[in-house]
Amino acid sequence: MAAVFEKPPLLQRLTPSLQGYDGPLAFAVFLLACAGLLTMYSSGYDHGTRFVDHGRNMLIAAVIMFVVAQVPPQRLMSLAVPVYTVGVALLIAVAVFGITKKGAKRWINVGMVIQPSEILKIAMPLMLAWWFQKREGQLRRLDFVVAALLLVAPVGLIMKQPDLGTAVLVLAAGVSVIFFAGLPWKLIVPPVIVGLTGAVLLIVFESQLCAEGFRWPILHDYQQQRICTLLDPSKDPLGKGFHIIQGMIAIGSGGVFGKGFMQGTQTHLEFIPERTTDFIFAAYSEEFGLVGNLLLIAGFIFLVLRGLAIALEASTLFSRLLASAITMIFFTYAFVNMGMVSGILPVVGVPLPFISYGGTAMVTLGMGLGILMSIAKSRRLVQT
Repeated sequence: MAAVFEKPPLLQRLTPSLQGYDGPLAFAVFLLACAGLLTMYSSGYDHGTRFVDHGRNMLIAAVIMFVVAQVPPQRLMSLAVPVYTVGVALLIAVAVFGITKKGAKRWINVGMVIQPSEILKIAMPLMLAWWFQKREGQLRRLDFVVAALLLVAPVGLIMKQPDLGTAVLVLAAGVSVIFFAGLPWKLIVPPVIVGLTGAVLLIVFESQLCAEGFRWPILHDYQQQRICTLLDPSKDPLGKGFHIIQGMIAIGSGGVFGKGFMQGTQTHLEFIPERTTDFIFAAYSEEFGLVGNLLLIAGFIFLVLRGLAIALEASTLFSRLLASAITMIFFTYAFVNMGMVSGILPVVGVPLPFISYGGTAMVTLGMGLGILMSIAKSRRLVQT
């Protein structure tokens, strides 16, 4: 008599895929996503289906996270060189025959229009983590030079587009890998001193350096104007300084406890530009105040600390470096966005993770979370 095998229920079949996920990390992301949906509902009230689209983007990011989390770190490591190579090749293609929109050449048509610089946010830490894994136990200064060249090439191509916001994120991801790989302090201190000295000189000689007709080397005119506007937004309150001024007014008007959900006057009277994207933190601050800001910042701090904990417990150098870099991407996103809206950093196109509207950024965040979950899952499976 033939044996009869019963098909196990769906939940039982999915259980192996759901085991090993990092609960605290998932919980932190869930709370941040809830804050994002609340803020988007208020700030995007007159933007048609923006709230619905934001929720859809979150679901897409969740699916991507789930899929990427099933890929073991060893497999991710084998993808590092191909993904990086394709990303850089596409950046070169953009420079040659890319699509120009609003004065920036950042897109290319490969059957569909894509922005290749987004690929480098993940490809860069993958590639550098792969490089240092291969050199483990025999690191020399030359290896750090090679890593710097691998980083500088795509960052330079992205800045040429120009896309300063994405360049900052890719640079932060790459620098974090190089730093956590053991970059000697004697190579870290000089650039930091030069940067701080330059910032001090810029503040002291702001009137001369930002005088009409004065041109800075390397930077585009609009990038120079953003820095000068940051130093003194009141020079052009209805033009280039409008974003910063209105953002600070909204943050300040929220007070300690905020004006309440759906009660933000700066938001609903449309004084805040880009209130559903880059400047959504201003809309959030106006309605939830200082207390809400502290809770939001605490959420991001917990996310970063949890990511670093996953990195610390990872079983290989590749996994440690990759998890650290992905975590620092989240930190850079949040820090730069809050800083530019608060008037302490120049305005660049960097969204606030899980809060700002944007499908491309949400996909990148989902991939990053999936990688962290994969590393956490791999570590737990090894332990058991």
